[in-house]
Amino acid sequence: MAGSSLLTLLDDIATLLDDISVMGKLAAKKTAGVLGDDLSLNAQQVTGVRANRELPVVWQVAKGSLVNKVILVPLALLISAFIPWAITPLLMLGGAFLCFEGMEKVLHSLASRHENSDEQREARLSQLANQDPMQYERAKVKGAIRTDFILSAEIVALTLGIVSSAPLVNQIVILAGIALLVTVGVYGIVGVIVKLDDMGWWLEKRPSVLAQILGKGLLILAPWLMKVLSVVGTLAMFLVGGGILVHGVPWLHHHIEALSALSEKLPGWLITPVATLVVGMLLGTLVVGAVALVNRIKAGK
Repeated sequence: MAGSSLLTLLDDIATLLDDISVMGKLAAKKTAGVLGDDLSLNAQQVTGVRANRELPVVWQVAKGSLVNKVILVPLALLISAFIPWAITPLLMLGGAFLCFEGMEKVLHSLASRHENSDEQREARLSQLANQDPMQYERAKVKGAIRTDFILSAEIVALTLGIVSSAPLVNQIVILAGIALLVTVGVYGIVGVIVKLDDMGWWLEKRPSVLAQILGKGLLILAPWLMKVLSVVGTLAMFLVGGGILVHGVPWLHHHIEALSALSEKLPGWLITPVATLVVGMLLGTLVVGAVALVNRIKAGK
């Protein structure tokens, strides 16, 4: 009897692990699109930090990301169990915040480009020079963790949607597994990206000609890659935030799909992200305007 009970237990465990494996693969596939946005956003967030502090900053953000997921996973399970209708509105609020941050970055970039006079540029450089490096670093870390919270919430919500009909144990294991995998994967790659220039410098000093060529290539690539990631990271904010809004508003999602299906000149795979990007930028503009109006009213009082 004991032997059969043990075999039954092992069979149950094997079945459980098989279910978890299948659903985990499906969840990883579904969240892969968000990971690209997550990667570009977080690589962008640590730009501007001193070279010797890049990896410590990435490590601090990674720890903050783990804390985010420790909060989000049980919170998502509780919301799903008791108030499942609240998941979409909460995600939409997070998406609106992402669009707000993205539009603020765009406006800041435009304002910086309009600094034509030498006095304006010197004043801005002086302000940056007088800023406490540790304070700047803390602000970067705080901003990156805040952005990660919203992206992590979307990943957790997507995963939960896939495993919602599974037993509670399966849900917990898959959510925890995806959360850990995402954190290790994303911040591991971010750590490599921010140290590309150091790797290039190290390779350039090697005696091997091939290593020297590779090192020079990395030194040329690194600054351009960071510039590209800065642009892609801002666009990702609009795409993620706009995508959450589009999927949360059925009629908007329906009209974008209909537009994609009716178009003859442009492929459908291009129309959907462009429309999502436009929605995200419009949403960001509205939120920035609303925040500016509230601040003006407060200042008037």
